[in-house]
Amino acid sequence: MKQPVLTFFNNKGGVGKTSLIYHLAWMYAALRKRVVIVDLDPQANLTAVFLDEDRIEEIWDKQKTGSTIFQCVRPLTGVGDIAEPVLRNVATDLYLLPGDVSLSGYEDALSAEWPNSMGDNNLYRPMRILSSFWQVMQMAAAKVQADIILVDIGPNLGAINRSVLVATDYVVIPLGADLFSLQGLKNLGPTLRSWQSLWKKRLDNWETCPEKSSYPDFYLPQGKMQTIGYLCQQHSVRLDRPVKAYDKWVNRIPNVYREAVLNEASNTTVKQKDDPYCLATIKHYRSLIPMAQEHRKPIFNLTSADGAIGSHANAVQDAKKDFKNLASIIAGKIGLQL
Repeated sequence: MKQPVLTFFNNKGGVGKTSLIYHLAWMYAALRKRVVIVDLDPQANLTAVFLDEDRIEEIWDKQKTGSTIFQCVRPLTGVGDIAEPVLRNVATDLYLLPGDVSLSGYEDALSAEWPNSMGDNNLYRPMRILSSFWQVMQMAAAKVQADIILVDIGPNLGAINRSVLVATDYVVIPLGADLFSLQGLKNLGPTLRSWQSLWKKRLDNWETCPEKSSYPDFYLPQGKMQTIGYLCQQHSVRLDRPVKAYDKWVNRIPNVYREAVLNEASNTTVKQKDDPYCLATIKHYRSLIPMAQEHRKPIFNLTSADGAIGSHANAVQDAKKDFKNLASIIAGKIGLQL
């Protein structure tokens, strides 16, 4: 049985995506769902949230086979095959396949094999490489009998992200209330549809390839890329960013989402706070973030011993409720039983 892959993606950065995945992963683990987190952003920010720098440096310096996502696929750049992933057990029911700054070097191999995968023969190697992230994810999930795979990727529309999205069942789009997030949303919808269509052509081509019969146990991702909704950052009160400016952008999100992502003609008057496609509005929890980073734990696990007292203690409980609610909403959208 293949496990669901949930990817958080917007081709505009700075929308709190990494922190969001980190907290959701901890929440699902707290709800007794076994989680595998895969860091497919070459900047490896998610890995840096889970592991300290000394640990990351050791992993990168030793370059052991399977120790990072790149070390799993690296053999494919030569004559080898996908390596078994080595997962880091972060906590009970929580496993990480670390990211790697070297992953950006894999972009060339993915770009080169994309056209090759539409040939008439010798398709196994190109299809193996293009689906390699999915193969590694499913190997990782099977290894620990995970219930869900959470994926972080960088803010771009390059070959690495194309292969990650091909491997993805469900997509969540984190947004800020600004022009750049909306523009990213406008680019994202058509790109996802294009990648979905192009991958289907490759799957169909593989099905008719005589070579297929030689690889009866070679499975491929279906490239569902089903967008289940968006998340919006809560307004931050700043002198240079009045509420009026925030409202201008946030109120445009429901229409842009429907037109660009769902490909629907839309003239809805629904507000973002009432939009069924808005999974949640993410609060800032400003004062708790440095505390959580210092103690290397999610904000909803902070205790009085960590300094979460008074109003901070109340905010911790609010965060717990908010992330539990979000985890439940997403689980409902993807058919994950909590």
